[in-house]
Amino acid sequence: MTGSPQAGRVQTLRWRDGQLEMIDQRVLPAEFRYLRHDSAEAVARSIRDMVVRGAPAIGCAAAYGIALEALRERDAAPADFTLRMERAFAVLAQSRPTAVNLFWALARMRKCWQALAAQPVAAQAQALLAQAHEMLAEDIRVNRAMGAHGAALLADGARVLTHCNAGALATAGHGTALGVIRSAVEAGKRISVIADETRPFLQGARLTAWEMVQERIPVTLITDNMAGFLMSRGEIDAVIVGTDRVAANGDVANKIGTYMVAVLARRHGIPFYVACPMSTIDLSIADGAAIPIEERPRQEVTGFRDHQWAAEGVSVRNPSFDVTPAELVSALITERGVIRQPNRERLAGL
Repeated sequence: MTGSPQAGRVQTLRWRDGQLEMIDQRVLPAEFRYLRHDSAEAVARSIRDMVVRGAPAIGCAAAYGIALEALRERDAAPADFTLRMERAFAVLAQSRPTAVNLFWALARMRKCWQALAAQPVAAQAQALLAQAHEMLAEDIRVNRAMGAHGAALLADGARVLTHCNAGALATAGHGTALGVIRSAVEAGKRISVIADETRPFLQGARLTAWEMVQERIPVTLITDNMAGFLMSRGEIDAVIVGTDRVAANGDVANKIGTYMVAVLARRHGIPFYVACPMSTIDLSIADGAAIPIEERPRQEVTGFRDHQWAAEGVSVRNPSFDVTPAELVSALITERGVIRQPNRERLAGL
């Protein structure tokens, strides 16, 4: 299903005619299309293949994956329904390892399901769908709250560097890092964005730049290795990124290259902010060393789509995330407020 988004309204996920539709982020900005999903396996495949990405969006997609499977099996006998639902939870849990929102969403859907055990299977399926709808709406409310808190940190006229894509495309809507920027613009501040291209999947070049152009927010695209140069020339006032998991001590896992940006920001005295919902804070992980880091296919590094530029036979590393130590984070921006200089005590206090 192709088309174009309404101005200022990017619906990364939407429920239409009994199926989950998700923007295919692999083909943006050259093409805008929705892919339809009717099962947990289909949703898990789209998460693995990065049709959908961004921790909050992955969590919402997983919730709908469970609901879809329940609807598919609503006429099954209770024992068969339970078996197939357990299979759905398992396949979704294996789709991507780093984004904690995936596991948070599955745990929430499981808790909802367990509370429905005495009800008929069809009623369970409808209740799980209602829960997924609520999680989608809640994510947008959370992003709006984060945006309001974070907007106060940006001065009028600020030039903000962001890495990867933490906008509407990475969430149910509005965004985390880009949500802060959107909220600041809505408050009347003149904000301009500098977007790292974000190798190797080019989320900044393809997705962040596209979102900002859609909303006529000034955006300048740079390659990842230009950030230090611009900082040294005084052309960046703040850095805002999203995150896929925050450890109990405040260490932050985000798209590969984020750590490098944080080090450069500290060197040049530029605030480094991380926008994240509370669901991304994982108090069960002591520090960043314990966060699982996904390694993705070598083809993402050796070329792009059908074009290969690397030498045949070269060895490749392709970690999808890195960890920024808490000491480099100026503040976490959450829906409950801003946590400056995050550490174990401040996070536990939440």
